Amino acid sequence: MIALSLAEIADITGGRPHDIPDPSVRITGPVVIDSRQVEAGSLFAAFAGEHVDGHDYAERAVASGAAAVLAARPVGVPAIVVADVEKALGALARAVVERLGTDVVALTGSAGKTSTKDLIAQVLQAHAPTVWTPGSLNNEIGLPLTALRATEETRHLVLEMGARGIGHIDYLTGLTPPRIGLVLNVGTAHIGEFGGREQIARAKGELVEALPAEADGGVAVLNADDPLVRAMSARTKARTVLFGEADDADVRASEVRMTPAGQPSFTLHTPTGCGEVTLRLYGEHHVSNALAAAAVAHVLGMSTSEIATALSGAGTLSRWRMEVTERADGVTIVNDAYNANPESMRAALRALAAMGGAARADGGRTWAVLGPMAELGDASLAEHDAVGRLAVRLNVSKLVAVGGREASWLQLGAYNEGSWGEESVVVSDAQAAIDLLRSELRPGDVVLVKASRSVGLERVALALLAGEGEVADR
Repeated sequence: MIALSLAEIADITGGRPHDIPDPSVRITGPVVIDSRQVEAGSLFAAFAGEHVDGHDYAERAVASGAAAVLAARPVGVPAIVVADVEKALGALARAVVERLGTDVVALTGSAGKTSTKDLIAQVLQAHAPTVWTPGSLNNEIGLPLTALRATEETRHLVLEMGARGIGHIDYLTGLTPPRIGLVLNVGTAHIGEFGGREQIARAKGELVEALPAEADGGVAVLNADDPLVRAMSARTKARTVLFGEADDADVRASEVRMTPAGQPSFTLHTPTGCGEVTLRLYGEHHVSNALAAAAVAHVLGMSTSEIATALSGAGTLSRWRMEVTERADGVTIVNDAYNANPESMRAALRALAAMGGAARADGGRTWAVLGPMAELGDASLAEHDAVGRLAVRLNVSKLVAVGGREASWLQLGAYNEGSWGEESVVVSDAQAAIDLLRSELRPGDVVLVKASRSVGLERVALALLAGEGEVADR
């Protein structure tokens, strides 16, 4: 964060200094919400959570080097006491971003946000100093914490924005007003909460509505292949740049093909030229993500050749998202267990099928270890059934459905599509899946593990990679 005095922070947040002998003391370290992450000169923001109250760790934070605490009440150590810590943190983020004048790139979508954000970050980092959202810290707390990592050297600030309902993205754009807004897609993630794709589109479109006008540099980067996203051009005063495989896309791909390992390769076209890209990521769905990143980089002035080179060198930054690891015995584990929705589940299965081509040549099999997809509401049965059917259509060798009624719906879809015998099986929990796989896997097999985050199915992948039968919750 840029260095600010405690007096300045109090003024920005509307807070009251408490137990601060010298208000001119400056925050020179990061802003953190975990006392274990405190560094010298940090500001520790104390949040009262459901199970842990950060105010109880204020003394520890200061003892570890924090210059002060942002708190909702006096804590016995130097603190700026505010009415609402979350709102104060947001006000501080906005003030810092406005002072820096950095280019803010915000992105949202139903699927692929984090993978695309990681691609954008790596491409822009090759161009100029860039700060980006770590992992999926895309909410009212994670977003300002990311923005506060920016310094005077930061040229690009890339922020992932999530939404749980109408108004959420509008709130986030108020904290860190973007100049460039990217909408990836409108799918069915959280459809149980939103009530329909049209409502999801309404929420995602809040991003383009928040952009400055074209005359003021605003740019909306929209997916030309998604009709609901393309239509958002009517909701913004910003300039529109389209990406996708559509012929009229400003940034598009042609000659898309897959390497034997399941990595996409294509020719990238931008208004300034073309270049060849071979991604290090797995699955054809990453072509759209790469085009989105390329469109943002094009808007920010990178040449096509620079973009193509950076995309070809980019990897996975966030854990448990199509992490591909080959064990010493030749079994390949694909850990995509961070989260799941119908769109990302289908994309992962197609990636597994593409990787399976090489596996079958060596006598290996493909395994889809799938758990429930959360927050689908009334669409849950149909969506799980459809995923089970797709696994059969893609000729996945083995479907292991893990836990609960959703697992039975996955298997039912597979059975109705033509699965029989032991091609699909339901197991009760992650440990049962681990036991089955450890007894059945053989060299050359490829195992995909995927479910909604709440299921914790990463335990299966971690256990198989650790060579252990059981892995503790993380």
